[in-house]
Amino acid sequence: MFRRALVRLTVTYTVVQLVLFAAFAVGIYIFVTGTFDIDAAESDGAGALNAAEQGFANLRTGLIVLYAVLLVLIPIASFLMARAALAPLQKSYDLHQRFVDGASHEMRSPLSIIQGELELALLTTRTPAEYERAMHTAFDAVGGLTELTNDLLLLSRGAGGELRRTYELVDLNELVRLDIDARAKSPEDAARLHVHLGQATVVLGSPVLLARALSNVIDNALKFTPPPGIVTVTVSTDIHNSTCTVTVRDSGMGMDDDDLKHAFDRFWRSDQARSRPGHGVGLSLVQQIIHAHDGRITLTSQVGVGTTVTVNLPLRP
Repeated sequence: MFRRALVRLTVTYTVVQLVLFAAFAVGIYIFVTGTFDIDAAESDGAGALNAAEQGFANLRTGLIVLYAVLLVLIPIASFLMARAALAPLQKSYDLHQRFVDGASHEMRSPLSIIQGELELALLTTRTPAEYERAMHTAFDAVGGLTELTNDLLLLSRGAGGELRRTYELVDLNELVRLDIDARAKSPEDAARLHVHLGQATVVLGSPVLLARALSNVIDNALKFTPPPGIVTVTVSTDIHNSTCTVTVRDSGMGMDDDDLKHAFDRFWRSDQARSRPGHGVGLSLVQQIIHAHDGRITLTSQVGVGTTVTVNLPLRP
């Protein structure tokens, strides 16, 4: 598709430029010959008239030679211009295609689970306990599919003015505290979380989105830090730079340089992460949320040592 578009755009650019130059060259020739005073040249003798005609001939030759050179150069320049013009479109198309392929792949798994459980329930007679187990399995698959759909909807919202109009004052200490309290139902996770809260950690933003971002980061840290590893969550404030920082440091498996390059790509998952639950949109969603709040997120990691995620957000104006 893009190859045909590139050819068409190149031909269009070439034709337009050649027509414009041809019109310009003809215009120059007509202007020069039209403003030349033939009567004055004749009064000066045959030599002056011959010199004028030779000058016109040289002008024609020069314009023709230049046009012939442009017949070679303009198609090349047009090709480069067309490729430069289509490059952003092709990049956007490739990203869109990757997004659709990734979303389709991630949705196919839970849908297959739901379909399989329903088919078995309809084809064979089961005990009440087996039906209950099948419903739990389908329910878990629906929950994962719902979570993925919600993440995709959040990613599609972007950082437009409509989103910013929902911003309010948000205490990051409180968001972290609520997230940690919600994890108390899992004693194993709660025991591995070490939390250090700061002071005056109020920012301007969406409490729902910021809570989702912090939750995703902590989820990842716990997911990739098997017991007895610990996850440390620290909230601090830099008054001089007017920023609030949330740091989540784990002692898990860590990532190599190649993994770090793709960590924020949608639907990308490392080989180590494929054996764990998830859809590969967590950090991508976190990055978009933080950027929508004029913040910055950085990731450092070392294999076998752990990963540190640092989120910087501007303090309230």
